[in-house]
Amino acid sequence: MTRLDIPDLRTKELLTVIALAEYGSFVAAAAHLKTSQPALTRTVKRVERVLGVLLFARNTRRVEITPAGREFVAVAERMLNDLKITSRSLGEIAGEQRGRITVSTYSAFASQTMPQLAKCFLSTRPFVELHIREGLQYDIFEDIRSGVADFGVGLIDTADDPFKTEFLFKEPLYVALPQGHKLSKPKRTSVSLVELKGEALVSMPNETIFRRAAETAATSLGFSIRYAVIVGRFPTMVDHVKAGVGPAIVPSGVLPQQPWKDFEAYPLSDPALALTVGMITLQGRYLSPAATALATLVRDQCRVAPHARAHEEGAKARAHSRPA
Repeated sequence: MTRLDIPDLRTKELLTVIALAEYGSFVAAAAHLKTSQPALTRTVKRVERVLGVLLFARNTRRVEITPAGREFVAVAERMLNDLKITSRSLGEIAGEQRGRITVSTYSAFASQTMPQLAKCFLSTRPFVELHIREGLQYDIFEDIRSGVADFGVGLIDTADDPFKTEFLFKEPLYVALPQGHKLSKPKRTSVSLVELKGEALVSMPNETIFRRAAETAATSLGFSIRYAVIVGRFPTMVDHVKAGVGPAIVPSGVLPQQPWKDFEAYPLSDPALALTVGMITLQGRYLSPAATALATLVRDQCRVAPHARAHEEGAKARAHSRPA
């Protein structure tokens, strides 16, 4: 369809034709529309000229609608009703009441932080559809780059163009140990990196940022980290630790909510390493009002980094409660 195929008709002209068909009189239709009879007559004639058909047959007593007129009135009513519904829907979208939002993030954030954020956000926007995609760091970047996700929450240490990042919180690295492991000692408050020398660790793939950070620190201490099992998801790492396969270096947010069962976890020390978590968007990309509102909620909630503090405080409390 080309622009020349579309009749140049205005909403007011459609309403005029519908009113004349309903009242069957120029005088009555003009009174209903609060316009003059000559103006109404000119409007109808213009519509007929644009369409190239006769919509009304005039006589001295009454205006009779033609078959073409009845067909056009049905179409006009449907068009105006669709326009009204669409206008209302767009207003709801603009008012954050409808629409679809997609957030790309890592599994720990998706499972531990997003549920409460989603509950809070959707409580006042029941018709918004929220999609949460879980993946590794490169998955998050690709989701944002391709437009699949409106924004992401992930590690921003290596982000550059075309991404725009905003700091949210620091996520310290922890050492997760199988229950009864030799490094699990009474009143221990941390595990130094050098203590992992000779241990075979459970890990994510070598392209993950936190693994590279630990390897770089180990190299500076004069040793290389060994690995026993490589997995693809954070929860799987913790499951292998619980099974007694070996220790793992993990971001604090990966750890399940306390109390922990079948494993122990301590902050990594000497050096203490932390990852920078932030909000990731594509430069120049427009965020809908609903997506902007969700991003604001994420920002307000995450800048206090409650899950990171909870692990830290929990580790201290657990250490202090142990018998000597």
